Amino acid sequence: MVAKLGNGAIAGVTGVSIVFPLDMVKTRLQNQKPVQGRMPYAGGVDCFRQIVSREGVRGLYRGLVPNLAGVTPEKALKLAVNDIMRGVLARRAGTTPDALPVAYGALAGATAGLCQVIATNPMEIVKIQMQVAATNTAGAAGGVTAMGIVRGLGLRGLYKGTAATLLRDVPFSLLFFPLQALFARQAHSRLYGDGGKPATLCVLAGSTAAGVIAAAVVTPADVIKTRLQSSSQPSPPYRGLVDTASRILQTEGPRAFFKGTVPRCLTTAPLFGIALMMYDLQQKVLGW
Repeated sequence: MVAKLGNGAIAGVTGVSIVFPLDMVKTRLQNQKPVQGRMPYAGGVDCFRQIVSREGVRGLYRGLVPNLAGVTPEKALKLAVNDIMRGVLARRAGTTPDALPVAYGALAGATAGLCQVIATNPMEIVKIQMQVAATNTAGAAGGVTAMGIVRGLGLRGLYKGTAATLLRDVPFSLLFFPLQALFARQAHSRLYGDGGKPATLCVLAGSTAAGVIAAAVVTPADVIKTRLQSSSQPSPPYRGLVDTASRILQTEGPRAFFKGTVPRCLTTAPLFGIALMMYDLQQKVLGW
């Protein structure tokens, strides 16, 4: 268990460090609201350009440190719990974890998604508030710190939007992990012509493809979560998952629920691809 947690933590830190600028763009796009009838950003590329122009390259990494502090236990829990559950369910089904039926794989993934929210919610709310700080008040971003946000929110505030986080992470994991295992097996079979344990590059390819599908499906829940957890609130503030969803639908239409879908897929897919590849590589090299 300890070895699996360690593998998951290292894998998560590696993936997040690489894709964080895209996550910044995704958050800004999802949180943007009309200003004098116009949206601040015309799309992902325009958002990226404006962040670099106004805040410098460092602006793309705002909130990275607390995110890394949070992603260590989050990815450790997610990957380790999924791995352990696949082993338990495989023994019950009389098979191996790599040949686990899709339904059992979905159950293992959903369990992992449920467990990870303990670490995910506090990490994400701090990250989001740091990422949108520069859009709230001109020049205020420099004075916003992770510890300041934590102190201001308190323990209860750190778990604001937990229902939306669960609505995103449990379905994501339910879809992602069985699809990842299926795609990795198929890629390995086509390349090597056998049913052995998928090669590391096949794990990367399968995880990336599964990440695109799962990320796109749960984007509406991610939009709701971002709005709920952002420090930039409308008047009156959002009052929960249902209130947030209904107000977004009324004021911005159904398309608003898919804001940031492309940068989210471009962030989540390689993040999980790299994380699962690193996790698999560590297991093969270290034998854990």
